Amino acid sequence: MTAKRKQKQQPVKELKSDINFIKKVQEEHNVIFKPNEGPQTEFLAASEREVLYGGSAGGGKSYAMLSDPLRYMGNSSFTGLLLRHTTEELRELITKSQELYPKIWPGIKWSERKMQWTAPSGATLWMSYLDKDQDVTKYQGLAFSWIGFDELTQWATPFAWNYMRSRLRSSDPSLPLSMRATTNPGGRGHGWVKKMFIDPSPAGKSFPATDIETGEPLKYPAGHVKAGKYLFRRKFIPARLKDNPYLANQGDYEAMLLSLPEQQRKQLLEGDWDIKEGAAFTEFNRNTHVIEPYTIPNNWVKFRACDYGYGSYSGVLWFAVSPSEQLVVYRELYVSKVLATDLAEMILDLEAGDGGLRYGVLDSSLWHKRGDTGPSLAEQMIMKGCKWRPSDRSKGSRVSGKNEIHRRLQTDEFTDEPRLVFFNSCIETISQLPAIPLDKKNPEDVDTNSEDHLYDALRYGIMSRPRFSIWDYDPQSGPINKMPVADATFGY
Repeated sequence: MTAKRKQKQQPVKELKSDINFIKKVQEEHNVIFKPNEGPQTEFLAASEREVLYGGSAGGGKSYAMLSDPLRYMGNSSFTGLLLRHTTEELRELITKSQELYPKIWPGIKWSERKMQWTAPSGATLWMSYLDKDQDVTKYQGLAFSWIGFDELTQWATPFAWNYMRSRLRSSDPSLPLSMRATTNPGGRGHGWVKKMFIDPSPAGKSFPATDIETGEPLKYPAGHVKAGKYLFRRKFIPARLKDNPYLANQGDYEAMLLSLPEQQRKQLLEGDWDIKEGAAFTEFNRNTHVIEPYTIPNNWVKFRACDYGYGSYSGVLWFAVSPSEQLVVYRELYVSKVLATDLAEMILDLEAGDGGLRYGVLDSSLWHKRGDTGPSLAEQMIMKGCKWRPSDRSKGSRVSGKNEIHRRLQTDEFTDEPRLVFFNSCIETISQLPAIPLDKKNPEDVDTNSEDHLYDALRYGIMSRPRFSIWDYDPQSGPINKMPVADATFGY
C-alpha cells in the first residue's frame, strides 16, 4: 500500500460507524446526497444487527440502502453484499450507485464482470441477485460483514434471509456485523417479514430477535459462555412519503398513490402492514387501536375470556372497561399443548395482581361431557379456582359477535376514540386480528380454518355485555368480585 493511500485511508479509520461518517463525507467532498431528517437518518445510525426500513413508497429507502455500506469502504477488510430478487431489479440499483458512489469515494471502481465495487482501500461491495432459494449456494464459503436485501418482501420465504445470516462474519473486530433490508408492505413475503420485524415490537424500538414460528426470543443455549443472553437485536424503522421532501413537496407522486385501489393505497401510501386482501377487519389500524400500556385504575371493571384448545392453541384475553365504556385488552396468553388444569393455574398466576375480576367467559363447549363420566374441562378449571361462565353459542352468535367487533373498532362520535383498543404487549392479537380472512362461502363470518383462537376469545369477551359500573366498586375493599361459576343463560 502506498503512502498516498495510507494518507487517504487514515482519517476514515478514525471515524465511528454511524451517521457522522455521512456528514463528514458531505463536508469533505461536497456530495449531493444528504440523509433526510427522521427515518432515513435513524436507519443509517441504527446499531442493531438486523434492521428493516420500510413503509410507504417514495420514502427514500433505496438511497438509504445504497449509502449505508459506504461508511466502511475505507477499511480494507470490509466485504459487503447488496441483493435484489432479480437481475432486472438489480440494474436500477447499480445505475443509482454509479451516480452516487464516485462522488463519495473518488477512485472507487465498478467491475461489470464481477458486479462489484472496489474502493481505493481494497474494500469491496458486491451487487448481485438471489432469485431462487438454491441460489444461496453460490455464496457458500464466503464471508460478509454487511448484507443488504432491497425490497425484502419479494422473497416468498425467510429461507434466503436466514441462510445469508450464516455468511455474516469478519476477521476484523472493528467491523460491526449488519444485515439491512428495505421494502414496502405487500408482496409474496409480506407475511414472514411482518412476523419477523413488525409484530414483535412497536415501530422504532429495538427488540431481541425472535423465532417467527414461536415468537420466543433467540438466546444462547445452556452450556454456552453467554447462556441465556439474547443472540442479537432487531429494529423496524417505518418510512412515509412525507419523510422524503423531494417527492412529497412535488405532489404528483402522492396524487398517483392516492389514485390506487384501497388496499394498494394503504400499503404504498400509508405504509400499512395490516392490510390483507380478503381480510375481515379492514378498519383495524395499528396507529389507532394499539396503545402504550398504562396502569389500569382499581375501579375499572375487569374480566377475561378464553378459547381453549390442546392440540391447537388456547387464547386468553384480559379486558378492562373504562368509564367511557371503551374496552381495553390489556393482556393476552397464547399457548399450545397445555392441559386445562395447567392453563387455569397459568391464568391465576398472571392475574394475581389484578384485583378482583368481575367474571370470566369460556367457550361453552368445554362444559360438554363428551361421553365421559368425570368432570368437564370447564369444571376442572373451576375446581382449580379459575371461575368461568359459558360463552353464547346460540344460533347467530358468531355473526353477531363479528358485527360487534366491527362496531367496537369504529371511533365513538362523543369521545372521538375507538371503542376497542389493545396494549401493544398483546403481540399475537395485534398480529392475528387484521389478518383473519372472511369466509368465502359466508362473508358475514370469518374463515374458521384460519388462526382464530384469540379472535374467538375476543368475540366471547365483547359479547358478554361488559359495562363500567360504580356499583361494582367498594371504596374500602376495592372491586367487588361477583364472578359466578357458571350461568345457564350465558350471563345475560
